Amino acid sequence: MNWKKIRFYIKLHWLKALLFAALLALGISLTIFVIIGIRAWNESESYLRQSQLAMIPLQLYLQIIMALIFGFVYTYLMYWLYFKRGASSFSQTQKKSVAGKEVGITWKDVIGMDEAKEEALEVVKLITDRASLQRIGGKILRGILMLGPPGCGKTYLAKAIATESNLPFISMSGSEFVEMFVGVGAGRVRSLFKKAQQLAELEGGCIIFIDEVDAIGAQRAMDRGFGGTTEHNTTLNQLLVEMDGLKDKDHNIILIGATNVAENYLDEALLRPGRFDRKIIVDKPNLDDRQKLFAYYLNKVKYEAADVKLDRLARITVGQSPADIANIVREAALITVRNQKASISMREIDEARERIALGIKRRIKLSEKEKWQIAYHEAGHAIVTYLFAPSQDVFKITITPRGPTGGVTWVPEREDTFIKDSNKMSSQIKICLGSYAAEMIKYNATTNGVYADFSSAMHYAHQMVWNVGMGRSGLLGNWEIVDKISEDLKARLDADVQHILKTCLDEVTALLKKEELLLDRLAKELVAKDELNYDEIEAIFKEFGKSRV
Repeated sequence: MNWKKIRFYIKLHWLKALLFAALLALGISLTIFVIIGIRAWNESESYLRQSQLAMIPLQLYLQIIMALIFGFVYTYLMYWLYFKRGASSFSQTQKKSVAGKEVGITWKDVIGMDEAKEEALEVVKLITDRASLQRIGGKILRGILMLGPPGCGKTYLAKAIATESNLPFISMSGSEFVEMFVGVGAGRVRSLFKKAQQLAELEGGCIIFIDEVDAIGAQRAMDRGFGGTTEHNTTLNQLLVEMDGLKDKDHNIILIGATNVAENYLDEALLRPGRFDRKIIVDKPNLDDRQKLFAYYLNKVKYEAADVKLDRLARITVGQSPADIANIVREAALITVRNQKASISMREIDEARERIALGIKRRIKLSEKEKWQIAYHEAGHAIVTYLFAPSQDVFKITITPRGPTGGVTWVPEREDTFIKDSNKMSSQIKICLGSYAAEMIKYNATTNGVYADFSSAMHYAHQMVWNVGMGRSGLLGNWEIVDKISEDLKARLDADVQHILKTCLDEVTALLKKEELLLDRLAKELVAKDELNYDEIEAIFKEFGKSRV
């Protein structure tokens, strides 16, 4: 232990050392009194006189001992009640720091997200080599904000930064700061940064990670009188003050925040330069990244390398996050054990994907009429997807009840897409309305099974008109951000929504009437087999001379 650490511990624990020294001195003096008393007892000439003289130090010793015992018990109880279980404990954070080398997440464990890793690697270099930055008069980053969907590795990346920089790591959730009492959150923020400063002084730096930072970083608002808003505002204000304080003292403390909400949801003061200086986007993995992720997680289990094709897995998991891929492999391992097999094959992985995406099969006995209704419902989805949505695959159709639904048509994306144009959004509406149109064609009535389909179709149509100016009337702008809209304008926007829905429904109805024989064939196969996989679906469409657009 070097002199710097010794000086730090003296500064931190000097009061404890002083009390210990005082108690030690008191113990030594009492021991001397006892020795004197015993000696007086041994050398006594008169029993009565010498015995009384000998008892004085002993009585004094016993009284002091009892006083110390009662004093210690009283002090401990007061400390326990006030600091550990009392009001002051609410404002103290009990989070323990973890040494960087003990976090155990290295760059090799962070798969994909190459752009985010490059940004993070630069941060690590700045933390570990401040001298080169200071030589040119620069200042180290104080805050990093990680943005992206859940399950994409924001926490993982923060832990990798702590491991690579080998600095103490304190991890908290934004919700851990906020309590029902006003001022508690601010106290916890102060306590957290005080602990970080002590660790930085001792170890040369510290990393604070606040997950779900939107819980305390959301935009401030006026209190409505119930105290909750005041507590949130006070906590955020204290966080802003502490982040400003990092600039005044060169403690080498880095604050990393992570959130999956939109950036404009956070308070502007939190996002300004000097607080969160850098933003790192941690998005869903692309095709190459998904292949690397499958290789990484499958290498941790036993699998049949000849049967499991990593490139195929990457293609059929478009839109999946790293957490989703890890969950697929984990579920496949459970299914393999259940099937009493020695290693994971493609069959177990496909079954795991279906179970996660579609839900567990339910033991519900459907009547013959219900089977046919569900079969036509799902066949309508499948035909519209196959002929109107070239970017999606009809991967599987089932009329076996799964999760909350009576049947499912699984239509995953074929490739990564980042932009949705009007054609893409219209095709989504048509897929949703395919079930309603099929039921109306075959039964001249519909079921409550179209509830979720209508909800999705309305969502897309509403977004097209109200948010991105795709309505027939040509009204432009994002009308949802306008506080006051006239009733006439609302009526025009809603009329545009209905026009999109009805236009899409007319196209879908015309298609399914034209392809009614194909609709009947798919429904018949579904009633007979309950499920149709990708190859069986392709064979039926090819039999009717249909091919993808």
